[in-house]
Order: sequence, then C-alpha cells, then structure tokens
Amino acid sequence: MKLRTIDLTLAAMFVALMAVGANITSFVPFMTVGGVPITLQTFFALLAGLILGARLGAISMTVYAAVGLVGVPVFAKFGAGFSTIISPTFGFILSFIIAAYAAGKIVEKNRTLPAFIAAALTGLVINYVLGTNWMYFAYKLWAAAPDGFTYTMAWLWMVVPLPKDIILAVFAGMMAHRLEKTVLSKGSFSFLRKAA
Repeated sequence: MKLRTIDLTLAAMFVALMAVGANITSFVPFMTVGGVPITLQTFFALLAGLILGARLGAISMTVYAAVGLVGVPVFAKFGAGFSTIISPTFGFILSFIIAAYAAGKIVEKNRTLPAFIAAALTGLVINYVLGTNWMYFAYKLWAAAPDGFTYTMAWLWMVVPLPKDIILAVFAGMMAHRLEKTVLSKGSFSFLRKAA
C-alpha cells in the first residue's frame, strides 16, 4: 500500500484525536473505574477504521501506539514509555489496532448504515475482549492485583463504561456512514473508497 501525503495527514489526525480522547479524564478525573479510565479512545479508533479503511485505520492506530511507547505522553493520564507494555490496560491500546482494522474491513465490503453500525459494534467487542482479558492476566501474572480480584471483577469494571461505549460505537457508525454519503465518496477524499 503506497501512502500519499493525504494518507499520512489523515492518519496523523487520528493519532492526535486518540491523544485527546485518551486524556479526557485529565479534565474529568472521576471518570476512572477500578484501574480503567473512561476515555474516548475506542470511539476514535472505530472512526479511524470506518473512515480510513482497514489498512490505513490500523496503521494510524499502530502509529498511535508507537508514539506512546517511544515516550510521547499520548496514552490515558498522559502515560507513555516502553514500560506501558506491562500496564494492565495496555491490551486496550493493542485492541485499537485490531478493532480499527476489523471495522474498516467490514465497511469496505458493505457500505450500508446497518453495516457501519455492525462494524463499529464488532470493533467494540474486540476492544473489550482483548483489553479485559489482557487486564485480567496482567493483574494475575505480573501486576499488583486489588484484593479479591477475579475474572468476574475485571468484567464488572467494564460494565460502567459499556453503555457509553455502545452509544458512541453506534454514533461512530452513523457518523461515518453520513460522511461516506456526503464527503468521503466525493471530491478529494474519494480515493479512500477506491483504495479500499
């Protein structure tokens, strides 16, 4: 896949959006449940896949992860650095790459509104399954687990942000579909759809 200047620009835009979405808790600090900050990262990761397509969406999320790992404070709570890999929440960062790819792949084959919403919800499931399981095993194997920590507790922590993430996933699907009809299939952005 040959990346053009506009590809790099759009990917960079989503890296910046992820950094902003990751740190919404810096302005609203009570939005943390257990060890999981409630952020807008999943919303922007899904949008990346839905708007940019599977490959470019996944590339943008890979760049986001790489930028954070080399030390730029773009992760939640302005976190950064290679040590983030052992964080209980690093699985969510990895899941953004796969979620963006999966969401993008689905809408590359079907551009109806139900497909966009289904793609976003599929990406959300990937985000939750990979992220929550990583968190559980991290707490069990190398991180200091809270007292009485269980697999059920890990999933119970995720119940709090789940309604927000479902609503935002549906909104991401609707928003991306609307952009598809009004902007992305026309003019200078039509290349995104031809490349898909």
